[in-house]
Amino acid sequence: MTNKSKLTVAVIGAGTMGRGIVQLFAQSGHRVKFFDATAGATKAANTFITDMFQHKANKSRISPQEADAAIGNLVPCTQLSDIVDCDIVVEAIIEDLYIKQRLFADLEAIVAPSAILASNTSSLLIADIAAQCKNPDRVAGLHFFNPVPVMKVVEIISAVRTIQCTVDRLKECVETTGHRAVIAQDQPGFLVNHAGRGLYTEGLRILEEQAASHSQVDRLMREAVNFRMGPFELLDLTGLDVSGKVMQSIYDQFQQEPRFRPSSLIPPRISAGLHGRKTGAGWYQYEEGKKFDSESPAPAPAPLRADCKVWVDPAADRHADLTTLAVEAGAKVVDQPDQASLLLIQPWGIDASQACADLGLDGHRCVAVDPLPTLDTHRTLMLTAVTCTAARDDAAAILSADGTSITVINDSPGFVVQRILATIVNIGTNIAQRGIASVADIDDAVTIGLGYPAGPLTLGDSIGGKKVMQILEGLQRVTGDPRYRPSQWLRRRVQLGQSLLTTETARD
Repeated sequence: MTNKSKLTVAVIGAGTMGRGIVQLFAQSGHRVKFFDATAGATKAANTFITDMFQHKANKSRISPQEADAAIGNLVPCTQLSDIVDCDIVVEAIIEDLYIKQRLFADLEAIVAPSAILASNTSSLLIADIAAQCKNPDRVAGLHFFNPVPVMKVVEIISAVRTIQCTVDRLKECVETTGHRAVIAQDQPGFLVNHAGRGLYTEGLRILEEQAASHSQVDRLMREAVNFRMGPFELLDLTGLDVSGKVMQSIYDQFQQEPRFRPSSLIPPRISAGLHGRKTGAGWYQYEEGKKFDSESPAPAPAPLRADCKVWVDPAADRHADLTTLAVEAGAKVVDQPDQASLLLIQPWGIDASQACADLGLDGHRCVAVDPLPTLDTHRTLMLTAVTCTAARDDAAAILSADGTSITVINDSPGFVVQRILATIVNIGTNIAQRGIASVADIDDAVTIGLGYPAGPLTLGDSIGGKKVMQILEGLQRVTGDPRYRPSQWLRRRVQLGQSLLTTETARD
């Protein structure tokens, strides 16, 4: 880093987030002033960060020279006025609008007119924070994620009065740290928290309907589609008390938009203190940081009945695979449903009961198999409201005969994976439609910030835009819930046969 690019950055607030921000900028070569109004907090933060750099050097993660340089960039301050010469101020204090507004008014009177004032808020609108400022054009959001040095994405939030120069300067500063800077408009949840609503809210809705247990939902998201964590594991990690407030806040700020509707399951659990890892109990139990699941494992499938006869819906996406699995398991495959003791179907978006009604099939003998993603890694079996024990057991025996793991769930429009992925894609494409962020920034922010295997638009393309539309329309048809209405971005690109990553082009 050249002296020209070396900045003086001030960080106000020396809690967990503030310390992480100080560490990031100091190790990136910037001079970092930091202050906390709480007695002893600034000194404690300085000790903590210094020890962190020394520990990294002792572990050979950085050289002793790099540690000394980073420590030399630390400038603890005893009063707010000490930051007078800074180029950028990053506020990382309590999430209280009134307190933040007062701080920003104080900062304006201290720093130079050219200095940028940025907030690390995750839940408040930047326009609200800047409302009492004389020069709101230099106020923006600079939202980091915890732990700051590890989570390599930063949201730059442009409020309605933020000028482009402010955004550009913040982007240049973030890029010196090696983090990915994504730019979002000043809307509820900004980009990452906004995009993350689908995993949480749809997982909770599945649990509300008793379609699957929380353990089953998490397992399917991990094993079937390679998410690092399912929604309930993630809620336990972030803290239900925190995530619950964010869910309610985003729902309210978006004028009760059905796509973000929170679950009635949340408030009782918050009241009971089941916040997750930090309280030792949430959706799972925790002892010394280790997760324990109180749910009993599913019993091993019963042997296939000798007289089992299987009919596979000719319209099933994996018709050939299902037929092969049935034959190899020892079942007899028949051509007509009235000849079979087991009927296998593969619906998209609708539940097994609706599919039986549409196809004129006997629900007692019917089991649905999720075609998404494939039948190679994990298989989801869905029962109708009246599937008999014999049909369920035969389907489980056939689908697990080659050693592939299975999950058996109750009737659910869109299974589990279909409906969660479609909801994630739908919200992501709606973010693009509203112009809250660019296509590239949406996908990168979600991949880096949330740890999804792909961003929502890329994910939608991998499933197929038409299939995503089919899932959403099926969900809306069965439930009547407007939360599943497809976004315009999704619908238009499907109609035109285009990738969901396609942006609008200029016309002559």
